[in-house]
Amino acid sequence: MKLHHSAVILVSGLTIAACTESPTEFPGARELRVSGDPVLVGAGDIASCASGGDEITADLLDGIAGTVFTAGDNAYEQGTGREFNRCYDPTWGRHRARTRPSPGNHDYLAPGADGYFDYFDTRAGPSRRGYYSYDLGAWHVISLNSNIPAGAASNQAEWLRDDLAVNPNACTLAYWHHPVFSSGEHGSLSKMKAIWGILDGAEVDVVVQGHDHDYERFAPQDADGNARTDGIRSFVVGTGGESLRPFDQVRRNSVVRNSQSLGVLKLTLHATSYSWKFIPEPGENFSDAGNADCITVGARPRD
Repeated sequence: MKLHHSAVILVSGLTIAACTESPTEFPGARELRVSGDPVLVGAGDIASCASGGDEITADLLDGIAGTVFTAGDNAYEQGTGREFNRCYDPTWGRHRARTRPSPGNHDYLAPGADGYFDYFDTRAGPSRRGYYSYDLGAWHVISLNSNIPAGAASNQAEWLRDDLAVNPNACTLAYWHHPVFSSGEHGSLSKMKAIWGILDGAEVDVVVQGHDHDYERFAPQDADGNARTDGIRSFVVGTGGESLRPFDQVRRNSVVRNSQSLGVLKLTLHATSYSWKFIPEPGENFSDAGNADCITVGARPRD
């Protein structure tokens, strides 16, 4: 029987990013088309057979059209095929046809993250490497893998540079699991800092991450945490259902924080701007919403 883990503390938070998908790599791309501007919606830290939280957030997804993203830790505790089938599939799994996932550390507790890659198949990207990109409307969206090498000279970083070079969209978003900036229990982690620098140099607009079981939104900043109006706006949205945890040390540039509500982040991707809204579980009043223009391409020198 699933149990709903209660939330712990109220503060506030949220984040997002964009990327591009090749219809040849992802045959199901057409089914993601919806009327109006594209929507990207999701969260991380999702499904556990010991919690009913993912049932709550999957119900939220039922009422929101668009592409579903995951910010890692899709199936607890070990990311096995059995856990994906028994714990994830009955809830978020009913949206698998429109999901573009990213893996988390719990998914990698199964050797080679086989449960994750077997379950999502080509929707998890080519060659079981765990990173890929796709287009939603005018936006380029990139799903990255924070569980494998991500330094400046890594294969993932080289691929990212090439992907950004051939997809110079006016608006771009990226998502992965481990946050570069977070006030949560795990805090800010440096493993994706080089990736952040590459994205920042390419004038990427939004980054979304999970790992800490809370919601947090940061003001635009660079890879060193310096506030900058033309930096990347980021969200931590580890509110997919497994549990919620209190914040630890509030980091600079943190604007909104909440660890009391499970929920999903809805991003509406306009041609040259975007809007965000955190949609909480029923009975919770917390929300966070706003909008912003995309960074003007060429507005500042690239690294």
